[in-house]
Amino acid sequence: MESALLVLFAFLGWYWYDSMRARERALGLSRAACARDGLQLLDDTVQCVRLRFARDKNGRLRLQRTYRFEFSDTGFNRRGGSIVLCGTQVESLYLEPFLVQ
Repeated sequence: MESALLVLFAFLGWYWYDSMRARERALGLSRAACARDGLQLLDDTVQCVRLRFARDKNGRLRLQRTYRFEFSDTGFNRRGGSIVLCGTQVESLYLEPFLVQ
């Protein structure tokens, strides 16, 4: 019983650490994408909206996380974007259409 609890706590600790690392990566990528296109990242945050198992390019099973964030192109509106990470690798980065200035 004690060893099962220890394994459970170890798994929860790993999951928390891995989730924080993935969140920081998604936040950095969203900041970089907004800076590259001259956009303003709103609320300086990302939100995990989907979590599932998926296979990476090498066929290994990984956690796939989808993060959403909001940005503004004019300073007066909100547009959405998303980042999909499989493990720590970026699968996609999407920005809603915005005004090019």
